[in-house]
Amino acid sequence: MKTIQDINFEGKKALIRVDFNVPLDENFKVTDATRIEAAKPTIIKILEDGGAVVLMSHLGRPKGAEVKFSLQHIVEKVSEILGVQVKFASNCVGEVAESAAFNLKMGEVLLLENLRFHAEETKGDIEFAKQLSKLGDVYVNDAFGTAHRAHASTTIVAQFFPNNKCFGNLLAQEIISIKKVLEDSEKPVLAILGGAKVSSKITIIENILDKVDHLIIGGGMSFTFVKAQGGKIGKSICEDDKQALALDILKQAKEKGVQVHIPVDVVAADDFSNDANTQICDIYNIPDGWEGVDAGPKSREIFDKIVNESKTILWNGPLGVFEMESFAQGTIALGNSIANATKNGTFSLVGGGDSVAAVKQFGFQDKVSYVSTGGGAMLESLEGKTLPGIEAILK
Repeated sequence: MKTIQDINFEGKKALIRVDFNVPLDENFKVTDATRIEAAKPTIIKILEDGGAVVLMSHLGRPKGAEVKFSLQHIVEKVSEILGVQVKFASNCVGEVAESAAFNLKMGEVLLLENLRFHAEETKGDIEFAKQLSKLGDVYVNDAFGTAHRAHASTTIVAQFFPNNKCFGNLLAQEIISIKKVLEDSEKPVLAILGGAKVSSKITIIENILDKVDHLIIGGGMSFTFVKAQGGKIGKSICEDDKQALALDILKQAKEKGVQVHIPVDVVAADDFSNDANTQICDIYNIPDGWEGVDAGPKSREIFDKIVNESKTILWNGPLGVFEMESFAQGTIALGNSIANATKNGTFSLVGGGDSVAAVKQFGFQDKVSYVSTGGGAMLESLEGKTLPGIEAILK
């Protein structure tokens, strides 16, 4: 696997695909700069080698050149984080971009306008990719969040750099972390899958059953498993059409010697609101009119023990409706358990939108081994798929 550490960028212009798809407020100010911070080590390494950097990214889902999606809005923030005044090109291809890249001096950084202002980007257009390729000497992909898409800037452009392409630090770390869970894991291996739907996790479950020793199923998806086994779940969320599948997953797990753990008790609420009345119920016996919204105290204790006995942990999905303070305790307790295990030498990987949001919200990001930056890309990796953006560099 060729990374930026294998290249000396002195006198070279690096064309880097970054993921600067960051949230902006109504005044177009960046509200969460995590993705910019994450790309910093790659950019700094190239500048310190004596190279120059041309950054390309998308922002949002614009329909044509919409001003509100212009990357011009983030130039100030990127400059502040890098400690370098970033230049801006008002297009990502054509004369404007080529002239800006040509005139870029070593030690300078250029940010190109939003790639998705051109429909050719998402279509994976080869001519568009060829135009992008003129802007640098070496192609670096450091955008894990878009590595699962065969777009012009994430995949197609790589073919114009047959011997001069590599992974950035961030993308390399993502690949290594996922490999550490799926291929090079120290046993016992625990996967924690939460969130609302079994259907969104089926392929992940099927792919990881051969690789894990324990599987915790929490959050809304646990009620489909409970109901399938004859439990009473009140008005809890449930995918009725996936009950047979849930039983099949339990059967497969048993055959493979994987221990499946479902919460034994839940916090149940009489309304889906933070101020609802609550009670602790056996998960197989939730009264009519009540719904499970968080893992209960007994479940948290059981999960804590399993977590602290594991040597490799994958966490994908919360244990409850953590966005509401009253129903966040199960997810916080799990975060604390994983933080403690990590401190004692366990490798812990957190990935997938909601669990990443929970980890950030409750301050666990520095207490786990690795937090993945790519939602969809992370899920597809866990499903065992080779992502087009990664394959393009490895070719």
